[in-house]
Amino acid sequence: MFVRQLFDRDTWTYTYLVADPANKEAAIIDPVKEQFDRDAQLIEELGFNLKYVLETHVHADHITSSGKLRDRFGAKVVLQEASNANCADILAKDGDVLTLGDKEIKVMHTPGHTDADATFQIEGAVFTGDALFVRGCGRTDFQAGSTESLYSSIHDKIFSLPDETLIYPGHDYKGHTVSTVGEEKAYNPRLGAGKDLEAFAEIMDNLNLPAPARLKESLPGNMRCGADLN
Repeated sequence: MFVRQLFDRDTWTYTYLVADPANKEAAIIDPVKEQFDRDAQLIEELGFNLKYVLETHVHADHITSSGKLRDRFGAKVVLQEASNANCADILAKDGDVLTLGDKEIKVMHTPGHTDADATFQIEGAVFTGDALFVRGCGRTDFQAGSTESLYSSIHDKIFSLPDETLIYPGHDYKGHTVSTVGEEKAYNPRLGAGKDLEAFAEIMDNLNLPAPARLKESLPGNMRCGADLN
C-alpha cells in the first residue's frame, strides 16, 4: 500500500494520500481547503485515480476540500453515518468495507471526540483522525463528545488490533508522525499503561482547552463538504 503523509502547519492537521500501486486507485483522508492545490497536483503527478475522499469526522478546526476534490476528480465523499452530512456520497456504518483496487478499507465507528468519528483500517494501518494521537487523544468537550465513548472506542476497537498495527493520527503538535498500537497501549499518557476509565476521565475533565479558533466557520462549512466557502 502506498501512503503519503501531508501536513497543514496552520492547523497541525495530517492529510493522507493512500493508494493501491498496482491499479492506481487512491483515497485521500482529511484534506484541508488551503492545501487543495498541493493535494490535487500530487494526485495528478502520481497518476492516481482518486476514488474516495474519507473524512474521519466533521472537523471543528479546519475546512475540508472534499467537495472541490470531488468536483475535480469524480471521487465519492465518505463520512460516518451519525454525522448526517447531506453533502456526503456515502454515509458509512461500522463494519462497512470499501474497496480500493485490491485493497480493502474497513470503517470503524470510533465515537468519543465527536459522536460521528470514523477510523479507517487499511491492511496493517489505521487512520484514527482525532480519536487517537501519538501519545494523546482528541478532546471530548463539544460536538456530542463523550469521555466514556472515546475510552471504549480506543480500548475495545483500536487497542484490540495487533500491536504492530501502525497508527496514523489526524493531528500532531510535537513532531510525531506515526506510532503503533503496541506503543500507545504502553506509553500513551492518557490511555495507556493500564489506565482505567476513572483515571482517563479525570485527565480529560481537567484539560481546560480553548475552543478551536475556526469553530464557527468550520462546522457549517464541513457539513457542506467545504462548498460555498472561498
